Amino acid sequence: MSDQSSQTARRISLSVPGILAALITLTSVFWSSGAPLWIGWRVYSEQVLICALAFAMAVAFLTRPSGPKWVSRGAAVASLCFGAWLSARFPTLSENVFYHPTEALIVSVIGFVLLLEAVRRTMGWSLIVILGCVSLYALFSSNFSGPLQSRSIAPDRLLTFLMLDSASLAGAALSIAVAVVVPFLILSQLLLATGGSAFFSDLSLALAGHRRGGAGKIAILGSAFFGSVSGSAVSNVASTGAITIPMMKDCGYQPKTAGAIEAAASTGGQLMPPIMGAAAFLLAENLQASYVDVMLAALIPSILYYFSLFAFADLEAGRRNISPVAKDRIPSKGSVLRKGWYVFAPFVVLLVGLFAFNLRPETSALVAIIVLLGLSLVLTYDGSKLNLRILLDVIVTSGRAAVEIILICAIAGMIIGLVARSGLSFGLGFFLVQLGQSSLLLLLVVTALVCIVMGMGLPTVGVYLLLASLAAPPLVELGLQPMAAHLFVLYFGMLSMLTPPVAIAAFVAANMAKAPPMATGIEAVRIAWPAYAIPFFFAASPALLFDGPLWLVAVTGVKAAVGVYATTGAITGFISRRLSSPERVIIALAGIAILCPWEVFDGAMWLNAVGIGAALAVVMLTPRRVATD
Repeated sequence: MSDQSSQTARRISLSVPGILAALITLTSVFWSSGAPLWIGWRVYSEQVLICALAFAMAVAFLTRPSGPKWVSRGAAVASLCFGAWLSARFPTLSENVFYHPTEALIVSVIGFVLLLEAVRRTMGWSLIVILGCVSLYALFSSNFSGPLQSRSIAPDRLLTFLMLDSASLAGAALSIAVAVVVPFLILSQLLLATGGSAFFSDLSLALAGHRRGGAGKIAILGSAFFGSVSGSAVSNVASTGAITIPMMKDCGYQPKTAGAIEAAASTGGQLMPPIMGAAAFLLAENLQASYVDVMLAALIPSILYYFSLFAFADLEAGRRNISPVAKDRIPSKGSVLRKGWYVFAPFVVLLVGLFAFNLRPETSALVAIIVLLGLSLVLTYDGSKLNLRILLDVIVTSGRAAVEIILICAIAGMIIGLVARSGLSFGLGFFLVQLGQSSLLLLLVVTALVCIVMGMGLPTVGVYLLLASLAAPPLVELGLQPMAAHLFVLYFGMLSMLTPPVAIAAFVAANMAKAPPMATGIEAVRIAWPAYAIPFFFAASPALLFDGPLWLVAVTGVKAAVGVYATTGAITGFISRRLSSPERVIIALAGIAILCPWEVFDGAMWLNAVGIGAALAVVMLTPRRVATD
């Protein structure tokens, strides 16, 4: 074969995953826009979801090869054939499965094997092992005793349930991934393609670059802006970290601290309104609450988290005498806003759609996409104009970004459905409720540890989906508000990205900072400490979740901010001056006292006052010292 023929064949082979990824995006837009209703096409939602899943499986096989090429290509073709067959036959098989047992079993076995292999190539063995454990329980549950005893499910019934039942594979989790998450991925990719990432970086530089520790503050602001759009900690680190980590190192931050600041700021983007991560949509679906309610509940905790990161960057800069960014590197706010004001337009449209018109999240996202498309035809931050090639790239990259989420939601839906069908949810819930009756705090600690351990190697979406069906219900049964219980699980699922020994976001940042991975992970935990504490506080104080009178919400938020600042100062060892070890201990205890919710015990308000007094006394009444290393 000639070189030209080889290059042509290579272009064709490379274009196939792109076409399939584009089909994922187009399938999502077709379904979430309500197009089937407009054209009078009556179709089961499961048929559309199975098509999107088949495309995602095929992309996974073609882009993550394992073994000979013909195996991956054959698996991709088999995935498409499985999707086409099951989509066409789903109405018949789902309604009359007992009349077609052989066909149902064959389709289920083929789809099950292909899905497991696609998940293994994409995310490893974690979810597969969990599904295997739940399946073994379902097969042999009659052999257990006590609350775990249930009626066993026959192997053939188990497989057909996993692949054909609407409460399993093509359930709520996969529906949210395809119909809701993908439109937001399109919006984020379109923002990036039209200069959104550069705009957020420059805006952060203009806002914070001239202040003490400006490089760290730029990283935090940029990651908060970008993370709210992307909803992915690792991609956030890779995108903004390429600029911010070298800048922080040049200005005087230690390499491990620079990497840790970027990792902590990028991870928090998954909970930063208005877009947040995919798990927020699943949380809204699980609670049957509006997305607006989820945004409001997440607002104060996310503000406290980023306030703490900002305080750390500032106080660490004070302790190490880190100067602002050089003036010649800082653009003017006016020029940045003049060139990039259009970036705010889709966010405004999104919020107006959600709050003023009560639109569904996917509808608001599609309207925001249309507005951004129209503006991008005449405006982009870098001066270029949106063209067909860029638009096609956005469609393809959105589909590629959706592959992992779709596969996670598919297999997580199977696990959730089987947990409910087998009776495992009742048995585990019984044990957790018994544990919580002795101490709700103990149950919260155990739940937090389980979330972090299960999250090692799993994305936040997968951890939340699993734990929301197992750990959140017992918390609610013991008196915790449903929103607090689910956000608690979501927070600690997110923290697996920062917590060693498997801290993916921290390790990616460490590689970019050329710092030791484990040291960077430990530093990230130190910097992001509020994320480990705040869930316990909002579990006790619903006002932190915007639940209560406005005055109580405001007072609780301000009090929490003061406590967070004091504790962060104790961790860094600097508040207006360098602190001695005894002073750090006193201020840390004072910060915890200030954070103590009023609902914990009757005298908590007086404890808050004592904490504030102690912190002020240490900072203001002791001699000042020069800040040195």
